[in-house]
Amino acid sequence: RIVRTHGGALAHRDGEELPIGVKENLRQGEKMRIAAVAAAMIQDGETILLDSGSTTGEIAKQIRQLRLGGINVITNALNIAVTLANAPNVRLVMLGGVLRPNSYSLSGPQAESALAGLQADRLFLGVDSLDPDVGLMTPHVLEAQLNAQMIRSARRVIAVADSSKLLRRNLSVIARVEQIHTLVTDDGANAEIVAALRGRGVEVVIVSPRGIEAR
Repeated sequence: RIVRTHGGALAHRDGEELPIGVKENLRQGEKMRIAAVAAAMIQDGETILLDSGSTTGEIAKQIRQLRLGGINVITNALNIAVTLANAPNVRLVMLGGVLRPNSYSLSGPQAESALAGLQADRLFLGVDSLDPDVGLMTPHVLEAQLNAQMIRSARRVIAVADSSKLLRRNLSVIARVEQIHTLVTDDGANAEIVAALRGRGVEVVIVSPRGIEAR
């Protein structure tokens, strides 16, 4: 019914999107641990695609601390672009498009056109919902289309989602779960969902305050 925030609470209705500033403070510990494990997968010289979202925003913060000679980062998120704008080891490529203020994300035909000529080694994809039987989902049709193109542009696809996103459904399907290589989530993940994903060939990495629990 409500979402607790620093200094108060916000009314919340089903299907209503929370501002990115609020999302960043929800399950923050889990997102930081997921981001640390995800960022450790990045290798020197790679081209990385970073989708918009609070967890991918944490990955951007981790990238600033990586000791790499240099990487390329492509993103459709203004907050991620600001985080990486002056990072000495990053060459930043910003996709254009129509801004969705709640998430600081850009999408639409301009973003898809900009991405069409680009290729990436890894995509870190933040999703609003993930169901083994339905796939990866978002409430935004234009973002679903852009995310689907991101998947086509990347050699490896790593979904990053805290356990509250699992077994939820949403308006627009981005892709089947078989189209991702890895899911990084936290130790609150339901064991049956994890087993179902692994049964579909998805590597599931579970992180906890103690480190990586399973792979």
